[in-house]
Amino acid sequence: MAGILLGLFVLAAPVAAAEDEPTVFVESYTVTPAVLAPGDYGTISVIIRSTATTATVQESTGSTTGGGIETIRNTDIPVQIDAIVLEENGVTSLSESYRRFGSLGPGQASTVTFAIQAPAKEGIYFPEVWVDINGGKSVRYPVLVNVNAQNQVLRAPTLVVGKSLPETVNPGDDFSVSLKITNEGILRAGQVVVAVNTSSSSMGVAGSNTLTLHDIEGGGSKNVTIDFLTDRTAPTGLQKINLGFDYQLPDGSIKHQDEVVEVYVKGKAELGFVTVDTSPARLTEGTPFDLTIRIENTGTGEAKQVSATIDLPAEGVKEAFIGKIKPGNDAPVIFLLEGAEAGNHPYNLTIHYTDDMGEHAMTRQMNLRVPPTDTTGTILLLLVILAIVGFAGYRYWYLPRKNSEGTFPWERKS
Repeated sequence: MAGILLGLFVLAAPVAAAEDEPTVFVESYTVTPAVLAPGDYGTISVIIRSTATTATVQESTGSTTGGGIETIRNTDIPVQIDAIVLEENGVTSLSESYRRFGSLGPGQASTVTFAIQAPAKEGIYFPEVWVDINGGKSVRYPVLVNVNAQNQVLRAPTLVVGKSLPETVNPGDDFSVSLKITNEGILRAGQVVVAVNTSSSSMGVAGSNTLTLHDIEGGGSKNVTIDFLTDRTAPTGLQKINLGFDYQLPDGSIKHQDEVVEVYVKGKAELGFVTVDTSPARLTEGTPFDLTIRIENTGTGEAKQVSATIDLPAEGVKEAFIGKIKPGNDAPVIFLLEGAEAGNHPYNLTIHYTDDMGEHAMTRQMNLRVPPTDTTGTILLLLVILAIVGFAGYRYWYLPRKNSEGTFPWERKS
């Protein structure tokens, strides 16, 4: 019987799901009056909110060890606060510390107020609110107290972003943007976070789009370099990179600041040679022909004002104008020539063009071979004609003259 009761007791014990240790954070604070005179009295009111959650608890109950009814319920996980203390840091606290403060449930908030006396010296002071958590993470939060300080001394944190990047970027190339982020204010910019967003899907960050820089003290700065990737289809012209800065002000509020980085994307044309042809395909000495050279653009930018010249030793049109060649396309350059002498003729092909990078000229050495004229047939024909003429002369002129009577030999015998 005792064993059964012990089993029932064990089954009835709740089992709670694992949860994170709860803590609190300072949601906001108020200093009254906003500006104190030296030696003046005032108050600091701080709103503390719990980060605790709600857990799921499972329970099993029943009359026997082999059965029972399982139930699931939610239960609050409170955060236990041992003490809330104001660390003076130059300001005199007139209130006692909040010892054995108690607990806060999930999402609950509580306001605590400290009576203070300003110091005799003017200036900016930062007393800290210390919240000690039982078995958890304690919280330290500075509070700004203005003791008759001039307004310019109270400059809020202001981020000034210096940017360094290449003058131009070629589509398909990687590049980096260096940022120098300076806090021109007196007060600290807390937990600075940078979000990066590009305006084109052909350009992206080589890593995370969110960077955490943590705190930047007044007058301080931090340097960060962001690497970017582009593809060959990236649009040319000014492309924008949007930077969003979020940082915490001393009163706990969040300030947002937008910055823009403009990247000048310029396409670069790269010209090469595809084919070299002549028409007719087989050249003959002194015969007019057309020389056609196909030029291909393998770059990322459009080649404009494309023209070509050759210094081939031949008469004719040795300069041609093409116009534009888009990336991935080719175009023919045609030269109309009156003919050339037989032999090998080295010559230079010079191409002039412009792209987004400026003006360019490229020269390539080429060679044209003109075979000598084949005179074999003419010689044979001349030999045949000479043979015929010789035979006719011998037959009808030489032999009659050899005969003194002016007749052929067979005619004389008869």
